[in-house]
Amino acid sequence: MPTVALPASAPAVVVHSAGDLRIEDVSLSAPAAHEAVVEIAYGGICGSDLHYWQHGAAGESILRAPMILGHEVVGMVVQQAADGSGPREGARVAVHPATPGPGAARYPAGRPNLSPGCTYLGSAAKFPHTEGAFSRYANLPSRMLRALPCALDLRTAAVVEPASVAWHAVARAGDVAGKTALVIGSGPIGALTVAVLKRAGAAQIVAVDMHNKPLQIATAVGADRVLRGDDTEGIAAVEADVVIESSGNHRGLTSAINGAVRGGTVVMVGLLPSGPQPVPVSLAITRELELLGSFRFNDEIDDVIAALADGSLQTGPVVTHEFPVTRGLDAFEAAKDPSVSGKVLLNFRD
Repeated sequence: MPTVALPASAPAVVVHSAGDLRIEDVSLSAPAAHEAVVEIAYGGICGSDLHYWQHGAAGESILRAPMILGHEVVGMVVQQAADGSGPREGARVAVHPATPGPGAARYPAGRPNLSPGCTYLGSAAKFPHTEGAFSRYANLPSRMLRALPCALDLRTAAVVEPASVAWHAVARAGDVAGKTALVIGSGPIGALTVAVLKRAGAAQIVAVDMHNKPLQIATAVGADRVLRGDDTEGIAAVEADVVIESSGNHRGLTSAINGAVRGGTVVMVGLLPSGPQPVPVSLAITRELELLGSFRFNDEIDDVIAALADGSLQTGPVVTHEFPVTRGLDAFEAAKDPSVSGKVLLNFRD
């Protein structure tokens, strides 16, 4: 039984089409047997949320009907799943927003993020779309829920999902202890990558961006030096053992290749547009660089939660703004401008 009386509807952030974002009440449906009802406390605005709002699409995922946005959410269970699975009422939880694709398609064991047909909360990759969780209440499969330790407050935990993306990217590079690391693009994912690299013992971390605000945040979470994205000579002189490309554009990937030491590793976490990209692949060949893709995450979320709880992963400066959901449009306006904001949170409790 729920610990609170649930209303018939709740405020949510709904995108209708490109440029048409609304804060509106949505009807609350009865949860399935394997779903818990979660009262959402905070939601972090992701780049994909911004793309759906600004362009009506995120990459090749095209919006075909109104959709609730949001996958970076934390909150409290107010009704446990009827089948008895997952955290009980009153548990504070973070959310792993992925659902691996069904069927027997081949992908490496233990890497369900690579399963074809994998869906994500707040994604238009399929139709009907997968509704997100930017709502005061959300019905979520119990398997998505991760109970939070007492030492970890909900606001700090609001970055668990993007920090897991960063953790996965750094893990793809292998052991970074004692190495020089270069992070191209210091938005929220890039800044969180700096924090993860710092925790993992990188000897020197150099952060790159075109705006001062992201570079200030990167410095606050552990970058030893910062460079502007148009400083091609400075970037090339870094000769990094490990480069994390998180800008998501071909110029950033070019900088990543140029900034890597011969025999170095480049991890590509920034999602570039589909289609051919004008990057100096010949340089990657002659320098024997390892180019590695990094897509979402798997069980790293559990490591992130533990590291945030024990204080070994410092992410506080990454969050720069917080808005009540009633000012959701203002929140999205702030989030779209990297010159003034880092991670922007929506507060669903105010």
